[in-house]
Amino acid sequence: MNQILITKKLYVTPELKRKKKAYKIEFFLSVFLFLTLTSAYIYAEYDRNKSEEVSQEILADIDEQEKDNTIADSDALVIVLDDVEQTEELNKEEPVEVKLEIQIAPGGFRYTTIATINIPKIGVTYPILDGETDSVEETEALLKISPTKFWGADPNEVGNFCITGHNYRNSRFFSKVPTLVNGDIIEITNLSTGNTMSYSVYDKFEVDPTDTSCTSQHTNGQKEITLITCTNDSKRRVIVKAREI
Repeated sequence: MNQILITKKLYVTPELKRKKKAYKIEFFLSVFLFLTLTSAYIYAEYDRNKSEEVSQEILADIDEQEKDNTIADSDALVIVLDDVEQTEELNKEEPVEVKLEIQIAPGGFRYTTIATINIPKIGVTYPILDGETDSVEETEALLKISPTKFWGADPNEVGNFCITGHNYRNSRFFSKVPTLVNGDIIEITNLSTGNTMSYSVYDKFEVDPTDTSCTSQHTNGQKEITLITCTNDSKRRVIVKAREI
């Protein structure tokens, strides 16, 4: 039996050419967009990791200064009376004081490390920075390094010590602060005096970015702290209030 093969001829019309060209353009644009977003994500992660390293280096420097001061303060004064040596410890009960040195952040912004914050429940320990001018640009630069004083009283003083930190939606900086609940403990160490105080969370709520009522200094003579960070979608602010125990 004879078999006749018939091949259907495909005619390339102008319309088909346009569709093919559009497909190529869309394909290359998709690849370019994917590579751009991937690069941006990798760079952002690198930047965040670098910021984490800087903040931990600051903590390491603080620990080193505390050790040096502890060694110096633990030196004993030996007094000889009637051929009997008596040893008196100096500054046994006094807190260790860390010298506050001015540092330079990227962009030339000057700051000091005024305190440390420790939140045992979420495993957060960071230095708290304080800029020289409190400008928006300065605050944004410092927030890339570590949580920063936003407003209010000095650490562990009467008033409302307000601290802001980034929410990177991971375990860094203030990302887990929104998970705190009433009764959780926050510890603040004032580096100029060396004293550490514990605060208990008593309120948590969200506000619009322009609402700064949480920074009010009307505390009825009490010592309070306010932690400020973004919601996961960055549209609102999470406020955590805590009061000295």
